[in-house]
Amino acid sequence: MAMAATDIERLIKEAFPDAVVVIEDLAGDGDHYSARVTSQAFAGKSRVQQHQMVYSALKGQMGGVLHALALETSLPK
Repeated sequence: MAMAATDIERLIKEAFPDAVVVIEDLAGDGDHYSARVTSQAFAGKSRVQQHQMVYSALKGQMGGVLHALALETSLPK
């Protein structure tokens, strides 16, 4: 069972209301996505911590319903 890009975006936006989220389905199969997430919530956090925050926002879907997510996080300019 695949996960819709809109569901990924919704979960991330619930955790980071200020986030700008761009999701791309890399393989067209609903299983392999890339996500660019820009949020002020990442201030003062390492890249690893930022990614952990996003994975946490996905509420356990990573590695299950969501097979692969190439993640890029950043602070707003």
